[in-house]
Amino acid sequence: YGVEIKDVFFELEAMHIETGDEVRFKKKRCQFGYRESIFKNFYKDQYIITNVTLKLTKNPILNTNYGAIQSELKAMGISNPTIRDVSKAVIKIRESKLPNPKEIGNSGSFFKNPIIPKSEFEKLKQSFPEIVNYPVNKTEVKLAAGWLIDQAGWKGKTIDKYGVHKNQALVLVNYGGAKGSDIFKLSQDIIEDIKSKFGIELEREVNIV
Repeated sequence: YGVEIKDVFFELEAMHIETGDEVRFKKKRCQFGYRESIFKNFYKDQYIITNVTLKLTKNPILNTNYGAIQSELKAMGISNPTIRDVSKAVIKIRESKLPNPKEIGNSGSFFKNPIIPKSEFEKLKQSFPEIVNYPVNKTEVKLAAGWLIDQAGWKGKTIDKYGVHKNQALVLVNYGGAKGSDIFKLSQDIIEDIKSKFGIELEREVNIV
């Protein structure tokens, strides 16, 4: 939570699917962004990543302010967490919110958390004082897409054999027998509803094939 692969990424090796050529990608070439990289757009379906090198630090700064990490650590009785403690806390949080794909069909978080200008956020906050947010930098703020979807009344909603998970509004689920087109239609309905209620355009995190 609160950390992205680009924060520790050094380089990767990938094989071009058509030619079989092995290519090395440095960080800049990967064009990392929030839930984004060159492999999700320009090079989509062209490479198979075979090796990733990460550059870690011996004295990491732990980010425990994101989401419910602090409250989970408190429940675990931990006041001075280690990397392993934070990892265990995140795993516990995720297991409590996210359905097991072996039991319920899902692709994890379906939508990206939208990042908007701080000026736009201040206007939203006047109408929705409790809106969940995380500062990105001096000019941008990240909103919790799950909170927006929950507030719009979608969390736990079931339509025939599919719907929005009861514990995590970001997760769309297939209870068995629903088509991909059903899930896509549901996501489009949610996007349009959030746009009409909050003026925020949600973006799908998953790849549509």
